[in-house]
Amino acid sequence: MKNEEIQQQIKEIKQSFRLIMDGQIAQSMRQKGVDYRLNWGASLPLLKEKAAEIGKNYDLAIELWKEDVRECKILATMLMPAHQILPEVVDIWMEQTTQQEIAEQAAFNLYQYLPYAPEKAYQWMASDKELHQLCGFSVITRLFMNQQEPNERGINEYLDQALAALEGPFPSVRKAAMQSIIRFSELGLVYERLAKSALKRINLELF
Repeated sequence: MKNEEIQQQIKEIKQSFRLIMDGQIAQSMRQKGVDYRLNWGASLPLLKEKAAEIGKNYDLAIELWKEDVRECKILATMLMPAHQILPEVVDIWMEQTTQQEIAEQAAFNLYQYLPYAPEKAYQWMASDKELHQLCGFSVITRLFMNQQEPNERGINEYLDQALAALEGPFPSVRKAAMQSIIRFSELGLVYERLAKSALKRINLELF
């Protein structure tokens, strides 16, 4: 796809956001301190429809991500083919993620499907940055939900990171870590026992 074609397509996509904009959603986000340079307030189901209409497209996703616009970034995570994006590009996207919503959408729409998703999840969980940790726990939660079981070393590392996060300073990460432990415990009786035993160490119980 030539660059001029991509730029033209981005222009058309941005124009289409005006038709699906929701001022109330955008204003509500601003009031909650969610501050994008540009936010049309388009709902996620409408963005999903848009992504389905366009189809997976690596070059378009790369260019859309560069736009400092909420809808462009979310659409980029929906359009990017998981098997094509390189780990280095994922690292750049993660570094450039400044909003919780984008971190969660990237984890849900794209990162959980990466061929190297577990490695990224463990790397991010071990970070000292809030959104990296949030993304890591969001990805691992989805992997557990898809019945992907960690090996013995992975179990120990995961539980250590989860406990550290539960005692950490970020409410969003604590919530994501707890959610991941619930999904971990649902992998089977052994996992449930491991989760309960780990939580006991910090005086918490599995809901």
